Amino acid sequence: MNEDIRIHTWPCSYYLDTEKRWVSGRLSLTPVAVKFTADKTGELLVHFHLSSISEIKKESSNLIFSSLTLLEKNTKHWFSSLQPSRNVVFNILEHFWREQLLSQHGAGAQAASLEMTKGKELTGLLAGSQQRLEDTAKVLQYQGEQFDNIVKGLNKIESDMDVADRLLTELESPSWWPFSSKLWKSPLETKPKETATISNSKNQEEVLLRIPVIITYRTDASVKPGKLTLLVSGLEISDCNSQVIHRFELKDVDDIKVHTPYEISVRQRFIGKPDISYQLLSAKMPNAIPILEMQFSKKIQFLEDALGFVSTRKSPQADLGSSIWQPLGLLKVWRNPDLHQEKKVAAASRFKSKSKSRSRSLRRNK
Repeated sequence: MNEDIRIHTWPCSYYLDTEKRWVSGRLSLTPVAVKFTADKTGELLVHFHLSSISEIKKESSNLIFSSLTLLEKNTKHWFSSLQPSRNVVFNILEHFWREQLLSQHGAGAQAASLEMTKGKELTGLLAGSQQRLEDTAKVLQYQGEQFDNIVKGLNKIESDMDVADRLLTELESPSWWPFSSKLWKSPLETKPKETATISNSKNQEEVLLRIPVIITYRTDASVKPGKLTLLVSGLEISDCNSQVIHRFELKDVDDIKVHTPYEISVRQRFIGKPDISYQLLSAKMPNAIPILEMQFSKKIQFLEDALGFVSTRKSPQADLGSSIWQPLGLLKVWRNPDLHQEKKVAAASRFKSKSKSRSRSLRRNK
């Protein structure tokens, strides 16, 4: 993945210690580094790796103006007049700084610039394919349970149709028919009432992935840290205390937009009231996007800045091979109920044709 991807850019002022003055410009954040570019000259005044930062603090310059300081190798960098606010910039910078320190590639500034060897690259591809295979198996298991429940529901509908057919036959029979009362009672007495079993999927569902995120609700300027949990039945957004802020079921999500490999937005549309929309930013988002793409293949949209991320990796179907995706053909049955009915009609016609051929052969033998 390109390390020069800009995750965020904020207008601000930087205190140039050599000239003892503030310089207006833009503070940029990439997956591994922080940069500051002056507006007038376009000169790159600050450029250092996130792993070299030892402290991020909120301070005040001249005891009046709110500022943000980054301590990098005994050098303190001052940033002020941050837009939209100092808290927003602080939360995002702190999140990526901590994730960079916790990741294996954040052990040092040199480790981030070294090129991976071929063996490590193959090992990483193998581990990613294995993880994706496990995630796909979990999703298929959940969809298989849904398919079983739908088949049971179809069987229940079929039995109800048999009862209705018998009742209609009773209503259509003449009044002098002596067995009308027995035919009326026989379906209710002989056939037990079937109860549809409803599986508690929430108790059985498993967590596919849980990552720390920076949450923005709708178009609010304020952001707050939290967690994104990907489940087989949907996704949950919670705060730092693991309190659920909102839960999206699979059917509730109307669209997912991938702005960058590190930022997505999830939206649920409504008629007559505002939509529910969350914007999520995370250093671990590249690990979650393949799972979201698998679960919401028809609802996910990659914007211009995220198209490079799509081209650098393979699709989940290509990584797993065609064999694991063959069971997905079974899902066409419950997605299209008419297909199930057509198969039943075809089977009944074949049975009738076989019975007719057998009766003809018996007549010829006689």
